[in-house]
This record gives sequence, structure tokens and C-alpha cells, in this order.
Amino acid sequence: MVNKIIDSVAAALADVADGATVLIGGFGNAGMPHQLIDGLIEQGARDLVVVSNNAGNGDTGLAALLKAGRVRKVVCSFPRQADSWVFDDLYRAGKIGLELVPQGNLAERIRAAGAGVGAFFSPTGYGTLLAEGKETREINGRNYVLEYPIHADLALISALKADRWGNLTYRKTARNFGPIMASAAKVAVAQVKEIVELGELDPEAVVTPGIFVQRVVKVA
Repeated sequence: MVNKIIDSVAAALADVADGATVLIGGFGNAGMPHQLIDGLIEQGARDLVVVSNNAGNGDTGLAALLKAGRVRKVVCSFPRQADSWVFDDLYRAGKIGLELVPQGNLAERIRAAGAGVGAFFSPTGYGTLLAEGKETREINGRNYVLEYPIHADLALISALKADRWGNLTYRKTARNFGPIMASAAKVAVAQVKEIVELGELDPEAVVTPGIFVQRVVKVA
């Protein structure tokens, strides 16, 4: 019997290795898997490469993971905002690396990993510092930059409901990066507010099919 429900956050994250590349869902705090991030801090993995839309807010969630000194590098599209002081202090002190990726390119690089795309050309970033060292090409009179997929060891995402097969539904904009991150990681762990019986989820409402999800944890 397929059952991807894990009893605790600690059990779901017990095997995360040092140096892992971790996709973390969320657009700011919308869809941020706070309980899974707290669990990762408690688990103790270090030297992580974190891929997320931004570099943390305030002192909780992703910012707390950075503050704990567990992250070697952040790959994101929006590292600085009014409440991103944790990342800002670490970066200015030379204690953390940054790969800045335009938001559309970030989403497509993650999606490409899940779709099995080897690489793609994007016009975004051409002629800027973001294109330095990358292959460029003119296609139909327009200039493009070659971008590669972002594969990950782990994806941490937040969803609304799941069944034991790992099918997921989301609440409104909280879905943001979750679906593509689940498909791009070797192991996708989803925190959910409710676990329902098989057949209770309308198939038309399932955004992330269970084939992309390995572990599900119910959180308060």
C-alpha cells in the first residue's frame, strides 16, 4: 500500500545531508514551509545551497536558517527588501554566497529540471552582468542567453491538503513555486494542513500529482 504520510517533521528530514541543494517554496511568507524549515534547522544539515524566490524575511523561516549558519549559498531573484536584514548582514560580511537569477529565469530553470529539459535560451539578462561567462545566441534577430536547469536534492513546500499518495492542493497564491519545485528534486517533502482520504480530492483540483511527492507531513 502506497502511503507517503510521515509521522513527524523530524522523521521526514532525518536523512538530509550536508552540502545538499534545497528548493524552498514561498513568495515572501506566502507558501513558505515554516515548520519544515524549523525542522531542517533542528536536523542540523550544514553547507546547504538554498534556492528560493527571496532570501528570507525578518528572523523566521528561511531567515532563521540563514541566521543559524547552515547555508553556504543562496540562489534567488530578490535578495534584498526592507526586512531581509539577516541575509544582508551575512552577505556584507562575506559569510554567504549569492547567485542572482531573474525571477522568470529562476522559475523556468526549476521547471526545466522537472521536465527533463537540458537547457534553454532566454532573452532575460542579455547584455548585463548576469550574462557574463554564459553562451549567447541570436535567434530570429533577438539575442538570448543559455540557461541550465536547477536540480535539487530536496524540495520543501507548503500545501493545503494531501492524500496518502501525495497528491496536493494549494490555497490560492500559496502554490507559487511549490509545484515546479516538487518535480525538480530527488525528494520532495510537503507540509500540509489537512490529510484526506483517497478520492476526496477532486482530480481537477490536484495541482501537484503524487508522483512528484515522496513525503507528506501534517502540521498544525
